[in-house]
Amino acid sequence: MSTERSEHRAERSYENPMLKPRIEKVVINCCVGKSGEPLEKAMKILQELTGQKPSIRRAKKTIKDFGIRRKEPIACVVTLRGERAREFLSRAFQAVDNRISKSSFDGMGNFSFGIKEHIDIPGVKYDPELGIIGMDVSVVLERPGFRVKRRRRARSKVGTEHLLSPDEAISFIREEFNVEIV
Repeated sequence: MSTERSEHRAERSYENPMLKPRIEKVVINCCVGKSGEPLEKAMKILQELTGQKPSIRRAKKTIKDFGIRRKEPIACVVTLRGERAREFLSRAFQAVDNRISKSSFDGMGNFSFGIKEHIDIPGVKYDPELGIIGMDVSVVLERPGFRVKRRRRARSKVGTEHLLSPDEAISFIREEFNVEIV
């Protein structure tokens, strides 16, 4: 799709409510690389940040150099949707000074960025018992109607005209969150 055509679609997307992009989910991933106390601290920090209980992720394979065994819990993940996702995302953007690289966007309009220290997020205070952790934030953007691609019964394809382009995603994030794309 040409850039001129996608920019035109980005402008007209608010006329038709089915073309307006929305935040499907925000996934916050924190990998500490070992089980035990560091993972428990990371889980507690994520729970305080998001208000949801994190899910544990396990290692897929053994890596002797890092001291990781297969199926050992090494990370925790939280998936946010709806208003919680929007609220967390606005705070996370402030942690990265409302700037995201253009290379953070993929071909489907989704994007990811990292936060080096969780205390950079506004409203979070440093707790010496828990320490400081970094995290990855992945955001999935889509238009209404994408459920037909994922549903169990009468699953169908989403047409190419309805897919979200990176340019449309960038303009949506600029407008909604006042984020500078560098």
